[in-house]
This record gives sequence, C-alpha cells and structure tokens, in this order.
Amino acid sequence: MWWNVVGMLAATCGSAGLIPQLVRGVKTRRLDDVSPWLLILLLVACALWFLYGTHKWDKIIMGANAFVFVLVSTILFLRTYYIRQRNKVYDGRDEKGYR
Repeated sequence: MWWNVVGMLAATCGSAGLIPQLVRGVKTRRLDDVSPWLLILLLVACALWFLYGTHKWDKIIMGANAFVFVLVSTILFLRTYYIRQRNKVYDGRDEKGYR
C-alpha cells in the first residue's frame, strides 16, 4: 500500500511538471523555445512506459503516462500550430483569394 502512494505522488509530480509550460504557451501563443526533439523523445518514452505498465497491469504507470502523452502531444501540436500561424504571410487577400 505504501508503495502505491509513493507511485501516485511520483506520477503526480512528473505529470504536473508540464502543466505550467502548457499554460504559458497558451497565454503567450509561443512555444518555439521548446525543443521539438525533447517533445518527441518524451512521447516515445511515455508510449514505452505505458506499454510496460500494461504488461505489469500497473494502473498508476498507465494512467500517468497516458496523461503525460496527452500533455506532450498538445504542446507539440500547439508549438507547430503557433509557428505556422506566425509564419503565414498576409498578401491582402481574403479567404476566397480576392484582394
């Protein structure tokens, strides 16, 4: 029982570490200072940890890594979206292509 509490605390601390980054990115609409390679490696690590948790049938490992996978995916998506929005060039045309 004691180790379950330790596991839940570790999962909570590890998961909560990404929330401030996501909140700051949404507020500032800038996430280009976050390395895409870090995010990709975190996605791979979370997927592998989730598979390991599934093998062991450990709900704490599975839940924490599923949550972190969603957070990291969201950060990676928003990073790409914000960079593309900022790089769009306005040429004076509306949505239909008329000036």
